[in-house]
Amino acid sequence: MEILQEVYLGNSVQDYLWVVGSLLFGFIFMRFFSRRISDILFKLLAKKTPELDKKKVYDLLVVPLEWLIMLIILYVCTSHIEFPEEWDIAPQSEFGLHLILNRVYLTFLLSVVTWIVLRVASFMGVVLIAKAEKTESKADDQAIVFLIEILRVIIVTIGIFMILGVVFKVDVAALIAGLGIGGLALALAAKESLENLLASFFIFFDKPFLIGDLVEVNGVVGSVEKIGFRSTRLRTLEKSYLTLPNRQMIDNTLDNLSMRTFRRVSFTVGVTYDSTEEQIKSIVKGIQDLVDEHPNTNQDGEVHFTEFGASSLDIMVLYYIDTMDWSVFLRIKEEINYEIMRIVNDNGADFAFPTQTLIVENN
Repeated sequence: MEILQEVYLGNSVQDYLWVVGSLLFGFIFMRFFSRRISDILFKLLAKKTPELDKKKVYDLLVVPLEWLIMLIILYVCTSHIEFPEEWDIAPQSEFGLHLILNRVYLTFLLSVVTWIVLRVASFMGVVLIAKAEKTESKADDQAIVFLIEILRVIIVTIGIFMILGVVFKVDVAALIAGLGIGGLALALAAKESLENLLASFFIFFDKPFLIGDLVEVNGVVGSVEKIGFRSTRLRTLEKSYLTLPNRQMIDNTLDNLSMRTFRRVSFTVGVTYDSTEEQIKSIVKGIQDLVDEHPNTNQDGEVHFTEFGASSLDIMVLYYIDTMDWSVFLRIKEEINYEIMRIVNDNGADFAFPTQTLIVENN
């Protein structure tokens, strides 16, 4: 007990041991406590979503909760430690080391709390999206993502104002009033960001496309994966991840390919010049009947003998396939192509290919 009561730098050995023991306790059990808190939040927020992966909850909440627990333990530990009197450190009410350390600690603490609230909002978004996926409509998926983005912006804004007000003693009300004076300058400085923000509202309310739609804009074709405040993210046909500002999505001509009811097929069948008129007419009629009677094409198909080509008699084939599934589209198109080959062969005609006739004159 005499050793524990010995004083070094203004604190007893017992105080130092208390600090070391508390820190060890925190490092050992912070993962346990963070997981238990995550379990409680999971049961409260996702009890009606049993298919939700619990690992997603841990990935979102465990790390920020560990930081919060360690900051609390650090505060408890340091509350038993005093600065040596001979250092003559200014009290917390005056500017000095004590005040700086206190403000740094409060900044970290409020930042971690804001981080946790952001993760909780993200977790709520995961829960709501999991429920929205059970519905046929894609509009609710887009609405949830958009509202979560708004909530995150609000949370970050409140967190910043809390740090300014609590830590740095800034008059937040006066600051907000001052923003009204500098609002015009801020708007001019952030012109493009504001345009993209307004564009996101137009996309949300007008719904020119939804998450999951296949769109073409500025010559780029891709599937919409996320619609944010500033940008829209597309997964292109090459599987790359493309980010386009929202302003471009509404200012440029946008083709929502998912809204099409049919996929168009157009090509030319060339047969050789030694084909007779009867063969050409029979081939045209056979292909026309094929595209009219096929169960996956509509009645707008057109087949005509249109051109005397350089090396072939050209038959134009135009029809529409009633599917938006790319794999199904290719399978049906292939099936029709095989039938066209059979029709040409059954009529005794041959497919043409580029040829040249060379005439040599003997002098």
